[in-house]
Amino acid sequence: MASCGQGTASQDQGTDEVNKRGKAMKMTNIVNGPDNVSRIIMGCMRMPALSVDEAAGMIKTAHELGINFFDHATCYGDGEAEKRFGDALPLTGIRREDIFIQSKCGLHFDRQEFDWSRDDILMCVDEILERLQMDYLDALLLHRPDLLFDPEEVAEAFDKLHTSGKVRYFGVSNTTPGQLELLRKYVKQPILFNQLQLSIEQSQLIDGGLYLNNMTTDMSINRDYGVLDYCRLHDITIQAWSPLQFGMFGGCFIDHPDFPELNAALQKLADKYGVSKTAIAIAWILKHPARMQAIAGTMNPDHLREFCDASKVDLTHNEWYELYLASGKFLP
Repeated sequence: MASCGQGTASQDQGTDEVNKRGKAMKMTNIVNGPDNVSRIIMGCMRMPALSVDEAAGMIKTAHELGINFFDHATCYGDGEAEKRFGDALPLTGIRREDIFIQSKCGLHFDRQEFDWSRDDILMCVDEILERLQMDYLDALLLHRPDLLFDPEEVAEAFDKLHTSGKVRYFGVSNTTPGQLELLRKYVKQPILFNQLQLSIEQSQLIDGGLYLNNMTTDMSINRDYGVLDYCRLHDITIQAWSPLQFGMFGGCFIDHPDFPELNAALQKLADKYGVSKTAIAIAWILKHPARMQAIAGTMNPDHLREFCDASKVDLTHNEWYELYLASGKFLP
């Protein structure tokens, strides 16, 4: 079926943890951050489409599959995703301290602007916590760069949030190395996460290093300023969004007629490992030594199970390349 604690000084080597239901989930320790968080994240953007009872069911399903990391943003349903989650969590029997809850702020589509100002960050966190019915966030990410951001204002906001106990850890999304350097010059707290788009088909994060100085292909164009290597050098965990998408929002490449070679390669490995093509596509991301997390945005329990089956798969070096080349890339 297609679908669409404190960390150690270095990331762990990825030993699998087994949850109470016997399902293996790949876990990781975040440098300067929490230990034992799932490498698969449940993204809650589509949660407003569910009733409170249905949302509780999805949260329980995710937790039973070994997911303990949930991602939100103020713009998801204009706050409705956070509110639905906050109403649903008490129905699940899951303790707040047993899960990691992250939200993002900074996008204001109603105002047609992005805003990383001190006062806006502080206001957004208070509103997030009210909607979630919680006292603190495990992580706050700044959501896409504000072109007018003042790093000293961001630092003031982070200090206040951290000191007050409202936010434990911090990160960003879709942010370049230069922007990260500017933040890190002023912000005292470690920047733990950077949410970036990545899938087998949409793999610009990885491509640039292969096609260096190659004028025969547009894939040599530097579109991300080397952010993958930057994040690895500075212990920033990449969270891959839209891991099954082609284009920016083109749709799911699984079973899509425009990607016959990729789907054939996915099916071959799905048959070998006894999982779905979705699981293989996510396993491709989890194979990368950057030890990224992958965000599952589905609100379908069966699709979420397929997504989590990626934890059962350890692709070989050759199989990773086989999928990469089947997506239309070539070795120069």
